[in-house]
Amino acid sequence: MKSVAIFRHNPNEGAGYFVEFLDRHEIPSRLYKIDEGEAVPADPDEFSGLVFMGGSMSVNDPLPWIDRSLQLIRSAVAAGIPVLGHCLGGQLISRALGATVGPNPVKEIGWGEVYADNHDSARAWLDGLTRFHVFHWHGETFEVPARATRLFKSDYCDNQAYVLDNKHLAMQCHVEMTAEMIAAWCAAGRHEIDAARDSPAVQTPDRMLSAMPDRLNALHGVADRLYSYWIKGLKRS
Repeated sequence: MKSVAIFRHNPNEGAGYFVEFLDRHEIPSRLYKIDEGEAVPADPDEFSGLVFMGGSMSVNDPLPWIDRSLQLIRSAVAAGIPVLGHCLGGQLISRALGATVGPNPVKEIGWGEVYADNHDSARAWLDGLTRFHVFHWHGETFEVPARATRLFKSDYCDNQAYVLDNKHLAMQCHVEMTAEMIAAWCAAGRHEIDAARDSPAVQTPDRMLSAMPDRLNALHGVADRLYSYWIKGLKRS
């Protein structure tokens, strides 16, 4: 089986729980460290699937790797190779497919509840979950592209996840978090948290780090549902 390509855009925004999930299912992966200058490959057919992680930059920034990533996503979708995006990764998918990415009404940082849409696609991808908590860290958000179907939303962000062709999954939120990642983000993002403390959707580091085992166990249960459905579409040869 070909590897799943994972694209990292910041050193502390790696694959997290997602790579643990792949290892558990004996699915090979290849990490591209875009933050260290690795080139974005041109041919999606080298991989069984493509996964784009988060990042502190905007997809609207004039960074040289963004256009190459957008073209790779478009080529993969055209070829039926599954694409998965987390936060910035989801925004890259949206922009590649012609949808707008711009400021969210409020910044979301920390744990927050989301609500599944009432349709068969959401029930299939979420295995019947209707309300659950995920981790957020974003100031921008995406529109849902044409032909795509929204899966869930939050009180502060209308579009938290969508699917296209029942194969490609874009998320505004983070389900890949680990305890180490959350601690690192809280330490690195204290200035951003302080600057946005008036937002009703921004939590303090203490609140984000509290009850971590239970919260992560529930989050990984959500991730397992979404990732398990996504890997059904991976190219097996």
